Amino acid sequence: MIKPMGKLLKTLVACFFVLPAFADDSEKVAAQKNKALSGGTATVFNTTHNAFSLPSANMPLSRKLDFSVGNSFFRNPWVIAPSTTTARDGLGPVFNTNGCQNCHIKDGRGHPPANLEDVAVSLLVRLSVPAKTTEEKQQLKYSGVIPEPTYGGQLQDFGVPGVPEEGKVNIEYTPVTVKFADGETVTLRKPNLTITGLNYGPMQKDTLFSARVAPPMIGLGLLEAISAADILANADPEDSNNDGISGKANQVWDKAKEKTVLGRFGWKAGQPSLMQQNAAAFNGDIGITSKLFPATDCTAKQTTCQKAATGGNPEVEDKILKFVEFYSQNLAVPARRNLNDPMVKKGERLFEQAQCSSCHITQFKTPELKNQPEQSNQVIHPYADLLLHDMGEGLADHRPEFLASGKEWRTPPLWGIGLTQAVNGHTQFLHDGRARNLLEAILWHGGEAEPAKQQVLKMAKQDRQALIAFLNSL
Repeated sequence: MIKPMGKLLKTLVACFFVLPAFADDSEKVAAQKNKALSGGTATVFNTTHNAFSLPSANMPLSRKLDFSVGNSFFRNPWVIAPSTTTARDGLGPVFNTNGCQNCHIKDGRGHPPANLEDVAVSLLVRLSVPAKTTEEKQQLKYSGVIPEPTYGGQLQDFGVPGVPEEGKVNIEYTPVTVKFADGETVTLRKPNLTITGLNYGPMQKDTLFSARVAPPMIGLGLLEAISAADILANADPEDSNNDGISGKANQVWDKAKEKTVLGRFGWKAGQPSLMQQNAAAFNGDIGITSKLFPATDCTAKQTTCQKAATGGNPEVEDKILKFVEFYSQNLAVPARRNLNDPMVKKGERLFEQAQCSSCHITQFKTPELKNQPEQSNQVIHPYADLLLHDMGEGLADHRPEFLASGKEWRTPPLWGIGLTQAVNGHTQFLHDGRARNLLEAILWHGGEAEPAKQQVLKMAKQDRQALIAFLNSL
């Protein structure tokens, strides 16, 4: 049971987040006029390393305490059980990290390990095997994948004392040269994943792997607020309009509702809600159980893992999950910048002409939501449709997840992408961080996005620079 949180609450009352003020009224007016408010009235104006860590700008003071409490459980480390810190114990027995913030650094984007000595903290590897039996195929309705029999659904590279970690992740790169029409070349890097030091025996030979970096946390509550009807309105799985874009919705199992619903979160839209996404991350990344995920990722072959001490049943209480949900719903999106720059304007036109906006949908409006004033009735600009698209062989992980094929990925939101360097100190993009800048990310596009990439390859250098300037303004 959670002990009284009065002391924690008193501490946090004195630590309310202070929203940055507008530079002046004219800036605010100009921003509204030019649709710079990416997250509607929840948008914040900040370009520092804290740009992704601020609460919704339209949040009343009376609700900021809940945001602060949620931030505490998201930021601070979880500890090994048993512990006097009963609200935070239960780490492991095997895990990837001991705190959410370690992967979502400054609430931003993770990155792959830089070398063999660099721990893959903000990158994880999902594991599964093909469904073969009738029972396994039926299980896909509820889990989307069949976990690897010895190592489960995710490789954990740490263990509590007395419990060996499962293995270590290593990524090396093969150069891939791409040439523009004007003769300039760019060398991309194709990742080659290997798992070493397996402590529980070999994996099944047909194991499927998918390396994934932690995505930014901003604007998640607004994405969750978009009505399913508005998302499905952009779906065209049979490409009935013959534009080459055939986005489809993932349909996933909602544990709380006990039914199949629209998937929204994760690199393949494999989770239906922020609550389930957060609970799944607690379980897979930190080894913390909850009502939604009552079992650890220990398999039958991991006997030392199964015998390790726990932090209770469940290890994270519903109340704490609600605080974390509220926090993740209200991490605000920063405003767009440099909208009147001629290069940015030109880049926006090129973005439209190349049909990038066919998947990176510019605008949605959220409905009225009960008990969520910050997300209600907001005109937002996420530059995403939250649908699955075939991105070609180059980006394929060949690992299906619910309805997502091994070549399909959810369109990620682009809002805030230009502040990645300021927040996280790097510019590594795509699901596995292989792209070292935005241009490389574009050049990895294939499948449905192949025609758009070909248009970029034909662009003059100044046009390519304008396109990147536009993306950096988001």
